[in-house]
Amino acid sequence: MKKALIAMSGGVDSSVAACLMKEAGYECMGVTMKLFGNEDVGLKKEHTCCSLDDVEDAKSVARRLSMPHCVFNFSDKFAEYVIEPFIKAYENGQTPNPCIECNRHLKFEKLFQRSKELDYDYVVTGHYAVIEFNEATGRYELKKSADVTKDQTYVLYSLTQEQLAHTLFPLGKMTKSEVRKIAEENGFANAAKHDSQDICFVPDGKYADFIKKYTGRIYPEGDFVGPEEEILGKHKGIISYTVGQRKGLGLSLKEPLYVKEIDTERNVVRLGRNEDLFSRGLDADRVNLISVQEIKEPMRLKAKVRYRHAEAWATVKQTSESSIHVEFDEPQRAITKGQAVVLYDGGVVVGGGTITGVSL
Repeated sequence: MKKALIAMSGGVDSSVAACLMKEAGYECMGVTMKLFGNEDVGLKKEHTCCSLDDVEDAKSVARRLSMPHCVFNFSDKFAEYVIEPFIKAYENGQTPNPCIECNRHLKFEKLFQRSKELDYDYVVTGHYAVIEFNEATGRYELKKSADVTKDQTYVLYSLTQEQLAHTLFPLGKMTKSEVRKIAEENGFANAAKHDSQDICFVPDGKYADFIKKYTGRIYPEGDFVGPEEEILGKHKGIISYTVGQRKGLGLSLKEPLYVKEIDTERNVVRLGRNEDLFSRGLDADRVNLISVQEIKEPMRLKAKVRYRHAEAWATVKQTSESSIHVEFDEPQRAITKGQAVVLYDGGVVVGGGTITGVSL
């Protein structure tokens, strides 16, 4: 009998994933990863998707499924691989995506490693994505989920061939409504639980406040500089801003202006008009390719530069073993350093990387 280690966050998706694996005849064990304590990140009793507040929900589902359940404490690794890089990115004028780093280093590296140590065949999560083996290429492929509104391939592009071979996504060909129905039919206490919308360790979305509290550092004020290099006022510290931002600038302006660039060397936040935010090219590093081993010749693909961004046609060139250049057919708005660019060939993820530079 095949053995599956189920990553159970306490949410409805991972609970139904566990149920489906049990029904499919796998020997299952539920695992909840302790990624942080609420007190570690300055929270009180707020309900977040990855803290120990959710352990009881996961345990409750595991009991109903007659499945053993345990907690793995990865809080030190979460701080090292997710929280600290998150802070460093904002300090460097970038906008990170911590969910990608959590998947890269925790769910599909540390948990994957633990599953091998415990002699389990698969790691299972409640992500909305599909893994299939392509006989023609001899490679595992990551494909979009059936429920396009819930597709999570953007945050999963870092999966390696070995990880894909030992990972299962039981919800990949289901819709969210079907998942909730299964949870209700099985009497899961979390059947109606809301999806988490914000970053788990900053549930109120106030990233700058979190960073100040976590680091104890003071981030000095500096100048807002306008399109004609005019000084428009004082900003509250560069960690408070991201490219494309308009609200929350605290300025009285004659026309709509947006954050165009964060100049960390001069401690300046440059503002521009909407048309100033469009760029045609980007460079990315830390690239992971999935459907192909390498991009030998320029490829025509669709690229996505943010989780909620529409894919756009582009030409992609591999510039080194770990970097790519993406040139869009049409300029894209607010391409942001620190975010991921993910490449698609239809419904198949070709790969992705971290955006390091933007070009006109």
